[in-house]
Amino acid sequence: MEVHIEESDTKGRAFVGSSDGPQAEMTYSRAGDALLIIDHTEVDDSLRGTGAGRFLLDSVVALARERGVKILPLCPFARSQFEKDASIRDVLR
Repeated sequence: MEVHIEESDTKGRAFVGSSDGPQAEMTYSRAGDALLIIDHTEVDDSLRGTGAGRFLLDSVVALARERGVKILPLCPFARSQFEKDASIRDVLR
């Protein structure tokens, strides 16, 4: 599953599918130079059960590690993944 990242000045998203009609999407905001705030995750019914949401989160976690920033997961899905998986908590704020 290929995950794409798009960013503007303060907003970003990781998505699967086309940019104008993604099948799965995780959106985030950049709060300064040190924090990404994940605010929403949505997965189309056609991808439910495939791990698409986790692929999106793993891509955002990799981005945070690359940039040396932390993640604040406001999205319930992202928050639950951080609670379940200690291996990604190094970027948790």
